[in-house]
Amino acid sequence: MTSHPRDAPQFYLTAASPCPYLAGREERKVFTHIVGRRARQINEVLTQGGFRRSQTIAYRPACESCRACVSVRVLADVFQPSANLRRVLKANGDLVGTAIPNQPSSEQYGLFRRYLAARHHQGGMADMSVLDYAMMVEDSHVETRLVEYRRRGPDTAITGRGQGPLVALCLTDELSDGLSMVYSFFDPDLADRSLGTFLILDHIARAKARGLPYLYLGYWVEGSRKMAYKERFRPQERLLPSGWVRVG
Repeated sequence: MTSHPRDAPQFYLTAASPCPYLAGREERKVFTHIVGRRARQINEVLTQGGFRRSQTIAYRPACESCRACVSVRVLADVFQPSANLRRVLKANGDLVGTAIPNQPSSEQYGLFRRYLAARHHQGGMADMSVLDYAMMVEDSHVETRLVEYRRRGPDTAITGRGQGPLVALCLTDELSDGLSMVYSFFDPDLADRSLGTFLILDHIARAKARGLPYLYLGYWVEGSRKMAYKERFRPQERLLPSGWVRVG
């Protein structure tokens, strides 16, 4: 069955702006809206083609003179953590992640504000209001969940859920071939736990447990210290002009 032309996504190009990853460079993005009855299908195809989702927008870099941003996905079914990554898993063995509907809460927003103040107080998200946060979480036309992380409690063995204050959270898209980590944040007072790394390791395990081959991590940017951590999760595939290429 041939889709009506109005079902096809329309793509747009942003104006140039300073690159947030590499000093002295500019970035441009191509983007489209992912809404309507074919949103999930479109999001799947675009994610596999190197796009990222933000609310109802899918985007990817379209810089004229730079190709440093490379989409990365971890091969969840064959991934084996290094000794260092196993130490991270052990250090966070008292945490339990629970998948819930993508509905915001005041507790989530409070942790989100603390995280931004400590880690990204000058970033583009620093001024996000509670309404902005709610839109980031709720405004999705695809299969999206929140994974909340709390410490194990006396009833965890029965309920399968953690208890006590929220320690970390990840907004996650569920695709037919994997999971995509859209955005995550955590308690900045627990920096010694390497919670950002733990969330990735936990999502790799979640994908593997569901028989999904990939965990999509967004962009690795060669030369950017902010994105260097993504190299640790191998084997992985990177989207090059020739297609997805295995590394490690």
